[in-house]
Amino acid sequence: MKTRFYLFLIAVTTLYCSQNESLTYDIVIVGGGTSGTAAAIQAGRMGADVLLLQEQEWLGGMLTAAGVSATDGNHKLPSGIWGEFRDSLYARYGGPEALFTGWVSNTQFEPHIGAQIFQNIINELPNVDRIVGFSLQSAQLELQENGKRRLQEITVLTNSGKNLSIQASVFIEATEYGDLLGVADVPYSHYMETADMTGELSAPSNKHPYVQDLTYVAIVEDYSPMNAPLVEKPDSYNSAEFDCMCAELCSDSTQNPVSCDKMLDYGRLPNNKFMINWPNFGNDHYADILEKSSVEREQILQEAKETTLSWIYHLQTEGGYTHIGIAKDEFPTEDGLALIPYIRESRRVVGIDRLYEYDLSDPYALEERPLYMSSIAVGDYPLDHHRKKNPVPKQIDFPSIPSYSVPYGALIPEKVNGLIVAEKSVSVSNVANGTTRLQPVVLQIGQAAGAAAVLSVESGISAALLDVRSLQDVLLESGLILMPYMDATQDYWAFLSIQKVGLSGLMRGEGIPVAWANETRFYPESVVEEMDLFKILSRSDQVSTEQINQALSTVGNSREWTVENGLEFFEELSQKPDAPTTLELSTQSQTQSRSTYYERVVRFFNEHEVEVNSPLTRASLAVLIHYYLDPFYSNSVQIGYSNSKL
Repeated sequence: MKTRFYLFLIAVTTLYCSQNESLTYDIVIVGGGTSGTAAAIQAGRMGADVLLLQEQEWLGGMLTAAGVSATDGNHKLPSGIWGEFRDSLYARYGGPEALFTGWVSNTQFEPHIGAQIFQNIINELPNVDRIVGFSLQSAQLELQENGKRRLQEITVLTNSGKNLSIQASVFIEATEYGDLLGVADVPYSHYMETADMTGELSAPSNKHPYVQDLTYVAIVEDYSPMNAPLVEKPDSYNSAEFDCMCAELCSDSTQNPVSCDKMLDYGRLPNNKFMINWPNFGNDHYADILEKSSVEREQILQEAKETTLSWIYHLQTEGGYTHIGIAKDEFPTEDGLALIPYIRESRRVVGIDRLYEYDLSDPYALEERPLYMSSIAVGDYPLDHHRKKNPVPKQIDFPSIPSYSVPYGALIPEKVNGLIVAEKSVSVSNVANGTTRLQPVVLQIGQAAGAAAVLSVESGISAALLDVRSLQDVLLESGLILMPYMDATQDYWAFLSIQKVGLSGLMRGEGIPVAWANETRFYPESVVEEMDLFKILSRSDQVSTEQINQALSTVGNSREWTVENGLEFFEELSQKPDAPTTLELSTQSQTQSRSTYYERVVRFFNEHEVEVNSPLTRASLAVLIHYYLDPFYSNSVQIGYSNSKL
């Protein structure tokens, strides 16, 4: 009997050991969604040893697996991997016009094509390992001397039944719900903050248990001239929920819906398909899902699926659209719906910085809070919340905002090292999440997280202590836009100078809210007057008012400023005893002789066909400031401006 018991014990022990493994990587990205995919691409391209933990097979998250393939915003800001992804779509479909198929977006595509593009990119990175199918089990953190905790290890259970203990120098939170924050007990916010907590005009005065609706997206297609497969009537179907989805079905005179055909064209995709992500009497589904168990979540998501199936059933039966049905070749799921739900709001980390409504409305309003200087991403979508299915709706009149920047400090937890936060779990208010949650912004956030993780590993210092300017240099070299100037993007001749001088705060853009395509303009071709020059330079602590006036008197005033005048002025300014005399276009300043330095500036203008006798424009001035003062590197940038009371 004892022998049989010991043999059993040995067998169990052997099985247990075989099902438990320890893995160590430079960087571990938890979540293969939009941000997680971008983080893996960026970190992989920078040469790091990366592990990407994916919830399911498709890469790309809400862009692909969740089916939200009508992209929102950033059409004029093709920043980083977002611009690269869009260019790949253009090549696949035959140009921008082939993707401008519906009226909600300039870029609409079939989700499975997007997933293929991301898969092709990842396949080119042999240093990125992947595990498909996992659930988070636990996290281990150690207390450090500075009072912070450091995330050292996570434990996951794979779909194949393996328990994995995974260590990393840096972890990236990129899950759909912010689940790593919950497992690791990292402070985060949930629900809508009050005005007392955030100082936002749109925030409520009293606590409101509110998160945005989620959606289970469907891709349907036109089967004409045949009838489409009809959806079986869901048990939860309630026709009143969808009666005013479109004009032909609506008898309520207080509503003013669009026609059914126009409703479908909202999310029209190439190849006669339609994305069903309709907000008005649509397939949004309210659920307070974040703190629920996995079993409870599955039940909620099944209900969300039934909401979408009910919507399609209503269109087919009540609307007579029997030729419209679930696309047969889009998602590899039994019901034909998306692989994952579209989660608009997740746990939001309490970060070193937090982005609020007023930071978006006017980034320059609070001089003591220049979050834009530490920008790592840009967006242009308005503040937009899906909340119509909430049983206790909160009606909010959101202010208009211009295009904006996302600060690096929003990715860094306030009290935990070894962790960078991406996806929709960055440190923003509930109000601000209405714009930072969109696909192009989340892609950029993931790319920045990947770059920051690599720099942290290479330098051996925590992400919170990274040199922000070095990170921004890497991001600019990787094709990102950090200041959201729509009139001076990557193909503009003075792009780099404009970006770096803009990040310094010396030259500033003008925000212009424009409906669903908000802008910030730099006005690069605007001619500079002496008053403008003085105002811009007076923001610099590198030169004094006396030095500026002396240089102006030497050059002479009361004349039209030209590029040549500007060169003379900055040459004179650079010779003042206390003024800087070191410059470099794309790296930190190194001592230059005056003649060599002058020649380099003139050569740069000549290379870009800028005549020295032409009027001095804001673009030319940005180049001169960049070369002569180099404010991007001369002034250090800190993170940690948050006034959050969370």
